[in-house]
Amino acid sequence: TDPRWKGCDSSKFMEHAREVMTGYGYQIGNIDVTLILERPKVATFKPGMKENIVELLKTTPGRVNIKARTHERVDSVGELRSLSCHVILTLERIEK
Repeated sequence: TDPRWKGCDSSKFMEHAREVMTGYGYQIGNIDVTLILERPKVATFKPGMKENIVELLKTTPGRVNIKARTHERVDSVGELRSLSCHVILTLERIEK
């Protein structure tokens, strides 16, 4: 583990990733986030989550989608012992 990240807020990872991405000449194409959990219901949190992602990755709201679903009471997610998050992110080369 790199000691510079010890105790660091997770937003710093996203900011660093954005810097690396732009350094290589790319920008965000689209971000699709799927939260899989039984509770809490995330409808009231989604706008704030989207706003944070847009701000941290310097993109636009139309490029970020967040959705949530349950796991139908199957395995540790359905038993409320864990949650899961899947993210698919596409990059676009920045036109010069």
